[in-house]
Amino acid sequence: MSIDGTDFRITQKGRARKGNLFASFKYKGKSALRYEIGLSILEGNLIWIEGPYPAGKYNDITIFRKHLIHRLGPSERVVADKGYVGEAPRFVKCPNSKTLWRDHRRMTHLVSGRHETINNRFKFWGILKQVYRHNIIRHGSVVRAIGVITQLDINNGVRLYNVEYDDIN
Repeated sequence: MSIDGTDFRITQKGRARKGNLFASFKYKGKSALRYEIGLSILEGNLIWIEGPYPAGKYNDITIFRKHLIHRLGPSERVVADKGYVGEAPRFVKCPNSKTLWRDHRRMTHLVSGRHETINNRFKFWGILKQVYRHNIIRHGSVVRAIGVITQLDINNGVRLYNVEYDDIN
């Protein structure tokens, strides 16, 4: 599976300030909720959504260590970006990892690139593209509902591009 954290803006009282638990570096300190999204590498299906978490308190690797790492089998690992390098190479393959062979770097870049297309599909929806101004308790339900709709699109022919992947090291 490939995983990546993605942030969605939420309403913020006052100006962006240091120490805000919801401050997202992706949005220059403005408030956001972070989710970890997982895709099947071979099939290109959406298979994991974990969150929401305050973006300023939980970075990508913290969310991974809190949940998904404990669900991996003894010989399983995920493909992720450099935000997860602290768990490479045992649990994560990162494009920038020094342990990857040249051919595997290219494959992991393709997998990571495809993952960005799923993040863009989530942000296609106005409720997640703009600042979320509704009841914050429902944010997770909205993200999961959009995840289901996105997977239904994939099932009905609006597929992600294929990636050939072979994990031999």
